[in-house]
Amino acid sequence: MTIARKARHVFLVGIIGALALATQALPLQAQSSTLLSDTFEDGNADGWATTGGSWSVVTDGSKVYQQSTVSGQSRSLAGSSWADQTVEAKVKPLSFSGGSEYVGVIARAQSATSFYTLIIRNANKIELRRISSGSTNTLTSVSFTVDTNTWYTLRLQVQGSTLTGYVNGTKYVTATDSQYASGQVGLVTYNGTASFDDVSVTGAGGTTPTTVPTSTPTKTSTPVPGTATPTRTATPVTPTTVATATAIPATPVPGSAIYAAPNGSDSAAGTISAPTTLTSAITRVAAGGIIYLRGGTYSYATPVMIERGNNGTSSARKQLFAYPGETPILDFSAMAELSTNRGLSVNGSYWHVKGLIVQRAGDNGVFVGGNNNIIERVVTRYNRDTGLQLGRYVSTAAYADWPANNLIVSCESHDNADSDGEDADGFAAKLTVGPGNIFRYDVSHNNIDDGWDLYTKSDTGAIGAVTIENSIAYNNGTLSDGSTAGNGDRNGFKLGGEDIGVNHIIRNNLAYHNGKHGFTWNRNTGSIQMTSNVAVDSGERNFTFEGGSSVFKGNLSCRTSSGSNDKIVGTDAGSNAWWMGSNASACSSYTGSFSWSFNSDGSLSYSFK
Repeated sequence: MTIARKARHVFLVGIIGALALATQALPLQAQSSTLLSDTFEDGNADGWATTGGSWSVVTDGSKVYQQSTVSGQSRSLAGSSWADQTVEAKVKPLSFSGGSEYVGVIARAQSATSFYTLIIRNANKIELRRISSGSTNTLTSVSFTVDTNTWYTLRLQVQGSTLTGYVNGTKYVTATDSQYASGQVGLVTYNGTASFDDVSVTGAGGTTPTTVPTSTPTKTSTPVPGTATPTRTATPVTPTTVATATAIPATPVPGSAIYAAPNGSDSAAGTISAPTTLTSAITRVAAGGIIYLRGGTYSYATPVMIERGNNGTSSARKQLFAYPGETPILDFSAMAELSTNRGLSVNGSYWHVKGLIVQRAGDNGVFVGGNNNIIERVVTRYNRDTGLQLGRYVSTAAYADWPANNLIVSCESHDNADSDGEDADGFAAKLTVGPGNIFRYDVSHNNIDDGWDLYTKSDTGAIGAVTIENSIAYNNGTLSDGSTAGNGDRNGFKLGGEDIGVNHIIRNNLAYHNGKHGFTWNRNTGSIQMTSNVAVDSGERNFTFEGGSSVFKGNLSCRTSSGSNDKIVGTDAGSNAWWMGSNASACSSYTGSFSWSFNSDGSLSYSFK
């Protein structure tokens, strides 16, 4: 039996990330074998046996396996009687009919009524259960915010008598039980509907692989041009960047953590049972300390500030993290649209902000004016200027005090729009930024202006060189609701302004279906390093470089219909494929519906199907 794989393009990891993969992922691969894998892209669920519910393969961005009956327990089993096994699947709850419903994955199934299961519940819990002839025994349970129409990656690892449950790559639950020694794997819903995708099962080395059959293979993955081995090869980060801004530390042990919650009070102790406010916690956390934000909506009418001088150190960052498994939302809807009404301003240095949603600010959602900060897995949306912007913290700051060596990683910015439809980008490092700032694994889409804006102007002069790598810009110039504005530039990556030369590094990025240009010099007369970028179906040109001395290597321009020829001024260093009225053969992998996702390690994958 064979299996159809998605036409998926995995962005290249940086040199430090590649080393981490080499030390962490490869030993695991050497010790285990793939027992089952199904992405459902072949349009069928051959090999799956269902009990209860209504199961079918449908389109939900990509092909997925969906259970569409709300009431009762529904199960779908596959595979053989395996002993040690790890079953993983993407799971998206679609609807629940009450407070005790759940969706999950199954391991060591004896039958449709006897198995182990890892579930996420509508009652906001993760649970490990043993089901015996239909009777439920909850082995362990933890609190976890569960939302419908949200993808979660569930992984249930069963080795010997030890059961371990992971959600989105984080271990949450573990238990010991020896009732079932082996069995099949499966998917389950109870009083709810759900989509499932990317099911994989691994086991101990030496086991004969078994795969779900497919009727028609899908097209294979095409590497980004100029790269021979997409999952292992990358251009190293240049020495001008700061090493501490490239390695993302693991979530720390809480220790003396400060807890904040939407219902916290300034004077509270800041414990998990007596949470304080975010604004109070920011002033109280010590270098090396962590603020955990509990899930829920934090409503503000004024900016939240991390002031200049409120710093961590290179070896002891101050950390502002979402509490594991929960989603804090900083909501600034009460603000007027005004340039001083930013949402969260990070003007201190050596902070690490992770896992927040920042929305509806009167200006930028997140503004970074400090140095050596990490902004990770943050979503900025519906703000009334650029979602996440870097710039000087006050208008009088000298170049030496412009923000430098910040890393924006695995972030998403979308549907940011100002009232005149002209200024709200997804991400921006423009006007007044220092050297060494990096955007990596970020996604900017459906913003009213540009995906990225690196604009310069004569009265402030050149900014520091910015690196944008392994990132995506798509559908910029049109909001998710379909509305547009006539004043926006609508580019994917806008790389300059006003005939000022800055030697940015732009590599391994995708610009898809942006309203004007995919990548544009925008009058940057410097030598931009344009390496292994892909542009598809831009409104005007995919690549527009009408001046400067930029260097182009391994770039690809694709169209599914006619369009304007690319304009390239600079050095064509080879292996580029420009749009000049026809497509390169490599463009066959860049047609069909487009989808993307963050991987568990924060890197990005995208596919055209």
